[in-house]
Amino acid sequence: MKFLFASDSFKGTLSSENIISLLTESAQKIFPGCETFGVPVADGGEGTVDAVIAVTKGSIKKVTVHGPLMEETVSSYGEFNGDSAIIEMAAASGLPMVPVEKRNPLNTTTYGTGELIRDALDSGYRKISIAIGGSATNDGGMGAMTALGVKFLDKDGNVLAGLGSDLGKVADIDMSGLHPAVKDTEFTVMCDVNNPLTGPTGATYTFGKQKGGTPEILDKMEGDMKHYAQVILEKLGVDADHFEGAGAAGGLGAAFKVFLHANMKSGIETVLDLIEFDRLLEGVDLVVTGEGRIDWQSAFGKVPSGIGMRCKKKGIPAVAIVGGMGDGAEKIFDFGVESIIPTINGAMDISEALDRAVELYKSAADRTFRMLKVGMELKNEK
Repeated sequence: MKFLFASDSFKGTLSSENIISLLTESAQKIFPGCETFGVPVADGGEGTVDAVIAVTKGSIKKVTVHGPLMEETVSSYGEFNGDSAIIEMAAASGLPMVPVEKRNPLNTTTYGTGELIRDALDSGYRKISIAIGGSATNDGGMGAMTALGVKFLDKDGNVLAGLGSDLGKVADIDMSGLHPAVKDTEFTVMCDVNNPLTGPTGATYTFGKQKGGTPEILDKMEGDMKHYAQVILEKLGVDADHFEGAGAAGGLGAAFKVFLHANMKSGIETVLDLIEFDRLLEGVDLVVTGEGRIDWQSAFGKVPSGIGMRCKKKGIPAVAIVGGMGDGAEKIFDFGVESIIPTINGAMDISEALDRAVELYKSAADRTFRMLKVGMELKNEK
């Protein structure tokens, strides 16, 4: 028997590596001498860089950049395969970096994310993947592009800083200073939302409130974002408003597409491609995946659905061990996951479940492999 373990972390309790260790222990107990191996995975959110670097044997590079409020901060990105870099924009422009009392999308910028990209380009990386979830920003990507050499000018020809409050001031765009390596670089943006740049489901009205936007601020920023999109159309001849994912990360998705000609791709699909997951499936009898909570959303770009569909194509069964189940969790059965095993084994509140995470996961792993053994014995009896 050969088992592959590829689970997302259980946020705040179990890392992917912890889960691999627990599954290995249970599998060896129930199936002595079986072959096991595991890979950490993530879906383009928190932990994506660490997962890719762990599997590819890459390294982490620390860089001093400017945070969402233009404060100096130490950030990092991953380097691997000699020619590739992977970046989480949240590491430089993420919402947790801004204290609650200072959250206001008029005042934040993606400049630091651009600095990470610039450092990767300066270091010679020509394949750059960027996860863009969890932003504190709504600047249309102006900050990031400014860090890469684009100049956004106001009506008097003054260079704008690239804050959210600058969106309505843009009168012209000077591309002459764009980093020269951009034209030779393949950019992949990990994006699992299809929101347009503007409108009721656009960047501002969909995500702006959680970034500190009041109704008055959001109304102003929506008008400014529409102005920004119009200037891009007039000056660059590109309609930034209507392609899927343009509104991701406060419009950063639009900027990546317009200025860097990036490919927009599912986070989990990008990660699985980077770690060559299909190759890892060779000779595998069963895959165990999972996440902290599985519900109807898990079928759309989350780790279990990504893993399940890859397994389904190869004819390999997959099961998911999860912290809890929510509404519509069974939808995952259409995506290659054959069964769901919750770790919760009795009535308990969330704090108890978190405190007992290791114990509960170990019990669920044991139950999973015991049931698998029963299934094998039934098959042999036939």
